[in-house]
Amino acid sequence: MKKSNSKRGILYEKTQCTKLGGEHKGGPGNPDCIVKGKIYEIKNWKIPAHVGVIKKAKELGCNVVLSKSGFTDQAKIKAKKFNIKLETGK
Repeated sequence: MKKSNSKRGILYEKTQCTKLGGEHKGGPGNPDCIVKGKIYEIKNWKIPAHVGVIKKAKELGCNVVLSKSGFTDQAKIKAKKFNIKLETGK
């Protein structure tokens, strides 16, 4: 049976968090992972993360956004303005 998109997303979050050596938090209104003072928002999307993701990460207090599919140009500009580091996952 195929897993739902949300279950695959949570599994990706947990996997990436483990690779980073952190603790998975997740859940609505919470950052996805905390690793040595870095607060991560993690996206497992087929499309690049957009500026809305960066704005939401800022609201959550995240200082790193990790996206499997990369980022739009507008998201890169907004992240630089907010001093949020962008990482591309595998």
